[in-house]
Parts: sequence; C-alpha cells; structure tokens
Amino acid sequence: MDDTHPRQTRDGIRIYSSEDFAGMHVAGQCAAQILDEVSALVHPGQTTGALDDFIRNRVEEMGATSATIGYRGYNHASCISVNHVVCHGIPGAGIPKSKDETISRDLEKRRTSDVLLDGDILNIDVTVIIDGWYGDTSRMYVAGRLSKKSERLLQVTHDALMLGIEQVRPGNTFGDIGHAIQSHVEKNRMSVVRDFCGHGLGRVFHAPPNVLHFGHAGTGAVLEEGMLFTIEPMVNLGRPETKTLNDEWTAVTRDKSLSAQFEHSVGVTAEGVEIFTLSPLGRFHPT
Repeated sequence: MDDTHPRQTRDGIRIYSSEDFAGMHVAGQCAAQILDEVSALVHPGQTTGALDDFIRNRVEEMGATSATIGYRGYNHASCISVNHVVCHGIPGAGIPKSKDETISRDLEKRRTSDVLLDGDILNIDVTVIIDGWYGDTSRMYVAGRLSKKSERLLQVTHDALMLGIEQVRPGNTFGDIGHAIQSHVEKNRMSVVRDFCGHGLGRVFHAPPNVLHFGHAGTGAVLEEGMLFTIEPMVNLGRPETKTLNDEWTAVTRDKSLSAQFEHSVGVTAEGVEIFTLSPLGRFHPT
C-alpha cells in the first residue's frame, strides 16, 4: 500500500498498513521521551517559557521537527495549560487570573506572569514529526505540592483516558470510546469538555475522525485495523463549558474550575490497540 495515499473509509478515515506503525512508534516515543525529560524542570519558580525553550531544543537535538511551530501562526514547540486553562495555553504568555477557590491560595492576587507557583497543575502537549510521521502526546505535571482535589482530578482524567483506550479494537465504535470516558468522569462528579476532541493523525497532524470524549455506546464509525488517532480527554472539576481568550488560542473553563488532560496517540491493530506514546520511563502519571 502507498503510505502517502492510504485507503480511506466511507467516513474519510485513513487506513494505514501495519508497516506504518513502526514510523508512528518512533515519532511517538520521541515525543514521550521529551515529556519524560521535562518533568525534572517542573517546579515552583519555573517559567512556562523556559519549559518550552527546553522542549524546542530537545526536538532539534533528537533530529525531529516541531509540528506546532508555524502551525496556523503558532510559534512554540509546546502548549502549556496551567490550572483552569483547558488546552492551547501559550508558553511565556502569562497565566490567566482565576477565582478558583479549590486551590488553597489567594488567587485574586495571582500574577499574570508565566511563573509556576506551588500547587499549580499543568498540561504539557508536544507533537513532533520524524520521517513524515506525527507523534502527539500530552500529560499532567504538578509544581510542588499536589492538593487532594487536584490529585483526584488527575487520577480520574488519567483513568478515563485508559478506559477509553481499552475500547479500541476492530468492531467497536468511536461511540464506545466516548461512552467509556464520559461514564467514568461523570460517575466521579466531574465533567467532560465538549468543545475539543481527539483526531486522526499519521502523516498529517489533524485528519478525520473527530474522536469525541463523550457519547453513546455502539454509535459512530466502526473501528478498523490500521486507523491512527489520538484520545485526549479534557476533564473539569466544575462544568464542561469553555471559552477562548482574545489570543485566539488559550481555552479556559468558564466557571474557572480546574481542568486536566492526558493524551496518547494510538493505532488499531488486529488484536486491539497499540499505544505509540507510552512513557519510556513510566512517568506518564505524575503521582
């Protein structure tokens, strides 16, 4: 099969060959290794800009290309989303003020600089390109001490992702993935963000399908061997609604509640699923 023009399903979803999975594994492991390495730099007093500088340098040193630098005018090697920022936080741009009372600090006086404070939780999202293949992954970190509420949010979000991945096998549907995630999150009295979703990838950054993190079992397109996509649930302690700030990138929770996200790139195999972005050092979960 010509991997530059793979077969597509009736829903426009690309079907790749088993040989293509090797390229996805290399790209995925590169992104995962960078996220392993940046972990040591996350601490109170650190800046999101410095974290992005480190990531940019490591992408170059590893012989990869950043998929986000230059993408639709974006100029950073990562997205770093702190506390109530849901996704697409811009490194070095400052951290939006919050009235979130679930953090044991006076956030009315919070700075808009990009300096991390003790107890901040943050998602770091990295996508690299190696030999034309895209590796896309994100995970949560904590600067300093992790509060009980934050710890529970991170655990529920991580578990929801893994429950969604458990549904990935030929014959299941994308609705099965979303239903597994939504059911777990809502059982724990949290909410799934509806405004953003996972996506197909491979030799492209974004492609069909849209991988919703909510839905009904047995609905949506049927999973087939050779499909490649991300699963990346965003979970809020409060309500699911978001808004995008004037920079046209940063998405925040409307009610200022904390938000968390974990993301893996996966492929459907004959037996089930391959996760391309597993942490080489087992550091995907910060606790």
